[in-house]
Amino acid sequence: MKRISLTSLLTTWFAVVFTSLSLAATKEDIIEAAKKDREVVFYTTTNVEEADAMSRHFKAKYPFIDVNINRAEGERIVTKVLQETRAKKSPVDVIQTPAFYLHALRKREIIGDYSPADNRFYPRNFKEEKYWTTTYYNPYVVLYNTKLVSAQNLPKRYKDLLNPFWKNKMIIEKDKIDWFTAMLNILGREKGVKYMRELSQQNLMLRIGQSLITQLVAAGEATLQINGNGVTVTRMKRRGAPIDWVAPGPLPGLMVGVGLTSQAPHPAAARLFVDFLLSKEGQQLYQSAGRLVARSDLSQDESMKVRGAQIVPVDPAWAENFDEDSKLMKRNFFQLIVKNRCRRVYVPTRF
Repeated sequence: MKRISLTSLLTTWFAVVFTSLSLAATKEDIIEAAKKDREVVFYTTTNVEEADAMSRHFKAKYPFIDVNINRAEGERIVTKVLQETRAKKSPVDVIQTPAFYLHALRKREIIGDYSPADNRFYPRNFKEEKYWTTTYYNPYVVLYNTKLVSAQNLPKRYKDLLNPFWKNKMIIEKDKIDWFTAMLNILGREKGVKYMRELSQQNLMLRIGQSLITQLVAAGEATLQINGNGVTVTRMKRRGAPIDWVAPGPLPGLMVGVGLTSQAPHPAAARLFVDFLLSKEGQQLYQSAGRLVARSDLSQDESMKVRGAQIVPVDPAWAENFDEDSKLMKRNFFQLIVKNRCRRVYVPTRF
């Protein structure tokens, strides 16, 4: 057996201690630097109520840092960030948006290299190592008003939404390129494009904002939403809204991640904020709001599995076709919806 000298043992021991102290010192250095940063600029797709809640809890932990929240939809955040980057006037430190968009921003070197403190608690398929990590995920479901749709008339397949009975009765959230691309992959690209063209003939109502659209369906302003947020639906249903969801086929699973920008004006404060969102405390806050999280040391919601829903994660690599699919979506879907939209007043009926 090979003998280990006392010198080697002492060397190893000092190395371990030194490394531990260095890590602790690094943390303290970051906190001291964050005091000088004084703020973190946060672009997010999360609703204002949740974003404000996270900000309050973060500030309670780090009272010397203000969180400036800029809330918008995913595609608008990407557009804004790209414009600011081209103008070399980007104020954003942290971006939280669907992983689909984060991948596209990473390819453009806008998302920087940062491995969060709790990186080990996140499975590989819920992050792009050293760039972004999933804060929570949402399945896209078909939402409907339970007072207006009987159980026997629920769509069993996505193709059922092309039935004439659904004409003038459906609503869809505009500019959801991740949902559009995911559906093309689920249905098959050629068949998917054909399906979207046929769906556009159904005189869909266009709106922006999942919470708003869910409220409209609950109020009977629309009978069904094609690309509803499963978490938002469940949350409002628990509050007594007459709504529910159905899976006419595999459901696109949208990962919403967070990443540090490569040119963050307040890098130290940004690191603390990213670490907080992904910490056990931060993830428990998301869970308390009804979100599905991927952190491995927290219990997971099994309701989707119980209802037999097959969730297909939206592969961030699909963002490689972002520009092409964005043009395709606007030209072959949303522009056709606007063109074919009937101008008559919609009166919901039960069928």
